[in-house]
Amino acid sequence: MNQWQGLAEFVAVAETGSFTVAAGRLAVSVAQVSRQVSGLEDRLGAKLFYRTTRKVVMTENGGVYYQHCRSLMDGLAEAERAILDLQATPRGKIKMTAPITYGEESVMPLVNDFVLQYPQLELHCQLSNQLDDLVTQGYDLAIRIGTLSDSAMMAKKLASRTPYVCAAPSYLNRYGIAHSLAELEQHNCLVGGSDIWRFQEAGKSRNIRVSGNIHCNSGHALVDAALKGVGLIQLPDYYVQAHLDEGSLISLLDHFREPEEGIWALFPHSRNLSPKIKLLVEFLAAGLGPASNIA
Repeated sequence: MNQWQGLAEFVAVAETGSFTVAAGRLAVSVAQVSRQVSGLEDRLGAKLFYRTTRKVVMTENGGVYYQHCRSLMDGLAEAERAILDLQATPRGKIKMTAPITYGEESVMPLVNDFVLQYPQLELHCQLSNQLDDLVTQGYDLAIRIGTLSDSAMMAKKLASRTPYVCAAPSYLNRYGIAHSLAELEQHNCLVGGSDIWRFQEAGKSRNIRVSGNIHCNSGHALVDAALKGVGLIQLPDYYVQAHLDEGSLISLLDHFREPEEGIWALFPHSRNLSPKIKLLVEFLAAGLGPASNIA
């Protein structure tokens, strides 16, 4: 009897809460997943899931079994990675995620250079602003920006970003320069993903709700509007630094600017950091800016 039979299907259903999603994750049919899980339940003589037409929930037995199976699956993956890592040239699959804009502009060009250097790698990168769970989604690496709150992750600082409030000279000539946070309510503040702009005043964080006649979740679109004199924007340096340097945008409220935010590489604690991931992270750190040690 193959004691491994059905384990991959069971773990996939346990982690996704769906036979259909689990089948997609494993690239097999729903019928095969259902058949393997049912066979596993028969073999164990225990029910692992409560199934209804609307959802799938693990039983108490299922929860206990999942913890052991997850460890086994992680161990098997580690064993396979260990063999691959013995090779002189990095090879095999790397699954990673990064924020959309920063990923497009800063991360992926470096990753593409890395893959060009090591063509035996197979890269799967999901650019998303959703904070997916790295373990359940099977990611080896994630790029995150800002304050880290997940203690289940290992982290390495790759770089930092600075937020700027700025506007075009044409706008400032018409409406004047804001010298205080209170004056923001008198200005057309172009809003991105949030209408809360963050500052620091007297050593304390200060959040200001702003409003304006453009709301758009694209930083590039907001920069374009600001350059055309429509209003003020608050965006990270990688959107506006070139425009600030050439004078087409003017920085405002600098003495209220929030401290730099960290840009981080995250790895699941449950996985040993393989040499190929370490090599990629070092490559990103060198390309993006000063880095700290893994902590």
